Amino acid sequence: MHLSGQQPIFESRYDAGNQLAAKLTEYKGKSTIVLAIPNGGALVALGVALTLEADLNLVISRKIPLPLSPEGGFGAVTDDGTIILNDDMVKKAGLSRHQINYQVNRVRADIRQRSLLYRREIPPAQLNDKTVIIVDDGLASGYTMMAAVESLRHSRPGSIIVAVPVASATALPQVEKIADKVITCVAGFAAEFYVSDFFRYWHEPGDDEVIQCFKEWRMRRRPKIELPERKTLPGT
Repeated sequence: MHLSGQQPIFESRYDAGNQLAAKLTEYKGKSTIVLAIPNGGALVALGVALTLEADLNLVISRKIPLPLSPEGGFGAVTDDGTIILNDDMVKKAGLSRHQINYQVNRVRADIRQRSLLYRREIPPAQLNDKTVIIVDDGLASGYTMMAAVESLRHSRPGSIIVAVPVASATALPQVEKIADKVITCVAGFAAEFYVSDFFRYWHEPGDDEVIQCFKEWRMRRRPKIELPERKTLPGT
């Protein structure tokens, strides 16, 4: 958590998911699928999918970290190989083609590892003609989300909705250009923007927590079995 004047709006990512779901009720009962960007996005997406009674799945999109400042990034890569680069950041950092390729290949290796782990429990979804809602825990630069949107266009969904609890004022218009709609609870306008500042409790979820979200979704979506009505015998 960074020290700032921003007051927390969400208790946790789970709370953020419930608040975000309240803004998405128009999609309940329709041909909708919620896709989470792991890791943090899975915790937010759980409440969204349960509220909308929608299918839940993943799209893996990862930031490409700067070589000497891994907390910063210069683009993003997705599980189908889609790459989006922040050309301004590449130029500002003076990155060579070799440095770019090296960082991209490292991220691709991480994505392959995560995909093998997640797909044991969560097989890929069919998105053709469906309303796809991509959920993450926030938009900072927006590149991770933009890469996810571009990646999913190849699957020909009916529409792509981006849904996040919080977005920076710089990322929001960029994502709005490529998504069919962007829904957020709050936009941040501070010069230094950190998604974590909007949450009271913030942690880095592990892969086990991501998988647990999907187990809980399956358990709570499981149809209830109605027992046959018990017949009363005469004289009893």
